Amino acid sequence: MTIRILHTADLHLDSPLRSLAMKDPRLEAQIRTASRSALETMVRYCIDEDVQALLIAGDLYDGQERSAKTAAYLATQMDRLGDAGIRVFYIKGNHDAENPISGEIALPDNVHVFDGRGGKVQLGDEEIYIHGVSFRDKHAPDSLLPKYSSPQPSAINIAMMHTSLGGASGHDRYAPCSVAELTASGFDYWALGHVHKRQVHSQSPWIVMPGMPQGRDIGEAGPKSATLLTISDGSIKVSEISTSVIEFREVICVLDGLEGNDTIRAHLREALRAEAEAGSAILRLRLCGETPYAWHMRRDADYWAATLGSLAQEAGDLWIEKFTIDLIEPTVVSPDGVNALRDVQQLMADISQEEGFAADAQAEMEQILSLLPTDRRRELVPDVAAQDALLARLKEESILSMAAQMRGQGT
Repeated sequence: MTIRILHTADLHLDSPLRSLAMKDPRLEAQIRTASRSALETMVRYCIDEDVQALLIAGDLYDGQERSAKTAAYLATQMDRLGDAGIRVFYIKGNHDAENPISGEIALPDNVHVFDGRGGKVQLGDEEIYIHGVSFRDKHAPDSLLPKYSSPQPSAINIAMMHTSLGGASGHDRYAPCSVAELTASGFDYWALGHVHKRQVHSQSPWIVMPGMPQGRDIGEAGPKSATLLTISDGSIKVSEISTSVIEFREVICVLDGLEGNDTIRAHLREALRAEAEAGSAILRLRLCGETPYAWHMRRDADYWAATLGSLAQEAGDLWIEKFTIDLIEPTVVSPDGVNALRDVQQLMADISQEEGFAADAQAEMEQILSLLPTDRRRELVPDVAAQDALLARLKEESILSMAAQMRGQGT
């Protein structure tokens, strides 16, 4: 008999997608309900594809957000699974532990919530055991591995853990342990959660971080999925099931050799149509390459921003959250070897490096950053090196934009 189990984590229900695309009425409703839609996609898949169990490896909720509607919505989705005879196994992660709702609502009988002491549950009459340990509070500085009971002999043993493993970029350190420790523990499949990017750390045994089912900003770009376990004859096969309803994507569009509004517009139209074929998306678009039209596009950046917005709407459910012009011009030098514009650009670059100018620019940028919410500021400039890089990039962009304006005078 074949048993199917779906593994997910980090749903962060009702966590807002952090995007300016919320301003677009075509996408607003889709964005606002994206995390719910991802859950519904998984629930529908479980029902339609005869899945026996859903594993939720932590962070079902999002921080301290209080919403009775979220609780009622979740109970309804779990009821749908229960009506189809599908079990749900859930461990609390750090966000669940700090969320008041997670300790107050009564989930349907088909949902088993592991507590902080840990335990194991048999999946019906099958020789399959689900093990799990929940976070007791939002901090878990020590490994949770000692709390897991030994694997059941002569059975398939699946263990659920919310952990950062040895640490991951952009994620705090929680319930630390190593892949080697998990491998030596004797379980057949480790259903992990916490890190939002999918990664298969091992196939023997399986150690899988499924990633989150719906990205929330450009830092969580790309298609999202849940992980399907297919168990047959005592072995486990793993595959991905698509879950995200809208993606964040970083797109590079090369304009080598192109010039003229009509030619470039046609090229961008085709590029955006190709993106639309891959589904709804919020894009960060970078225009790069070598073109004689580079300075025109820098000078007319507002025009191109409006053009890209129109082309995205024409292509389908796309929204350009940000675009950058990273174009260069072919080097042209007059017969006498003089390039006045190049010399002016170099002069501006030299001025920007002078001590007084650099100090004033640094102070102004810090003043602007101080106006941002703490979490957004931390995302933008997590350390001194990132702040220095941002300032250098802004200086370079300013010089190129000023040069484009100077070149465009009178044209």
